[in-house]
This record gives sequence, structure tokens and C-alpha cells, in this order.
Amino acid sequence: MNRAEREHIEIDLLLEAVFRRYGYDFRSYARASIERRTRVFQHTSGCATIAEMIPKVLYDEGFFSQLAQTLSVTVTEMFRDPFFYLSFRENVVPLLKTWPHFKVWHAGCATGEEVYSLAIVLKEEGLLERATLYATDFNDRSLSIAKEGIYDLDSLRKATESYQLAGGKKSFSLYYHAQYDAAAMDAELKKRLTFSNHNLASDHVFGDMQLILCRNVLIYFNRELQNRALGLFTESLVHGGFLCLGSKEELQFSSVRDEYVKLDPKAKIYKRTATP
Repeated sequence: MNRAEREHIEIDLLLEAVFRRYGYDFRSYARASIERRTRVFQHTSGCATIAEMIPKVLYDEGFFSQLAQTLSVTVTEMFRDPFFYLSFRENVVPLLKTWPHFKVWHAGCATGEEVYSLAIVLKEEGLLERATLYATDFNDRSLSIAKEGIYDLDSLRKATESYQLAGGKKSFSLYYHAQYDAAAMDAELKKRLTFSNHNLASDHVFGDMQLILCRNVLIYFNRELQNRALGLFTESLVHGGFLCLGSKEELQFSSVRDEYVKLDPKAKIYKRTATP
């Protein structure tokens, strides 16, 4: 048995230990991504082998938290893919305006930048007061950052162009309060948001939603877990509601493809068919 084969077994055992000890299920994540991230953590943690990480995961919760942070995907930014928000304003907002109140689930919200981006769009379109936004992630450290809504000031300044390309109608600086090198998102945005822990790999339906966003998360799942997550979204979404995926994600080969019509192929905005 060569080294690569041994490492494959070690990673299987590590992921099984994480699942059975903490309930976090990375076993169905895209294998190449998990292997790459596991090796990165092995080297930064000073472990000689991946197998050496297993007892540490079992007996050291702090070690596990660091590993979970590495394995989870937290790459995000304000108004990521501005063309998506432009399409959202054009294709989704007019229909949202027909509802007196609507609920939004932003799954896999990471550190929250895209949730605040959506809240800004809804505010500019006169819809924020009608909306209740639920933002979820399984990573408690990321959720804590999202709840605080405090970000590096430089990153927000860099997001100004993306905000403008996304159809922004005001000065982006109106939506945060800067102090020194940090910026806090506006309290009016935060009061409409509820952050909570939810794991797409193991948890259940999240309620009746009119809008669900899960952008650039499914690309890290294997086909089985993608179908599980998409099944959760479909069960959680009212007929006539909207599902928004990432630019590299697709329903075409999923188990729920017949439940939706495509509103924008590029922005990956779908509408659930109005009749069961």
C-alpha cells in the first residue's frame, strides 16, 4: 500500500471521528477539496501524519474547532458576482413586491457579507420591512462574525465598485459605520437578520420560505449531498418561491430539476413551479 492509499484511509477515519464525536458530517463533501484542506491543516498543526490528528480531534475540542474552520468554506465578499444582484433586482424583486411579507433563508452564509448585501438590496427596493431573513451556517465561528457584522474597513471600501455594478442606488458608505480600521454594518440592516446554526449535511427542513439563497456552497459537496441539500431547499420553499445558486452550480442533473423553471441561466435564479 502506497502513501496516497494510506492517507485516503486516514482521512476516512478522521472524517468518521469528526462525525461520530461532534455530529459534523464532512464525509460527503467533494473529496479533492477535503483532502487538500486536511493536508493544509495537518502541516499547520504540526502533525506528522493525518492519523495523528484523530486522537486530538476526539479529545481536544479546541483542536477540532480549528480543523472545522479549515474544512468549512468561508470564502465570501460583499456583492460577490454583481451581475447576480442586478438580475435579482430585475427578475425577483417585482414578484417579491406582490407579497405583504416574505421569509428568506440564506444557507451557508459563512461570515455574512452576502447576507448584508441582500439586505441592502431589499432596503433599496423598499422590501426590507416586509422581510424576515434567516442566515445559517454550521460554523459557529463564522456565525459569530456574521452576527457582529464588523468587517475590515479596507474590504468594504473595495466592495464599493461591486455595489455600484450590482445596481446600487446610494453611497455604499451609508450602510456601515467606520471606526479606525473596522466598520460595523448599519443597525437597521441587522435587526431584520436572524443567524443560527444549521448543517446542510445532517439537519432538516428550515420552514416555509419564499426565497432561498445558497450560493457557491454546493460546489464543495458530492452529488449525493448536493441532492440532499437541494431536497431540503425544495421542501422548505413555497410553490412560486425562488432559489438562487452560485454561478458554477446547476439544477440540470439534480433530483429536483423538474420542480423549477429557470429565470436567469447566468445568475442561476430559479422559480419553483407554482403547482405541486
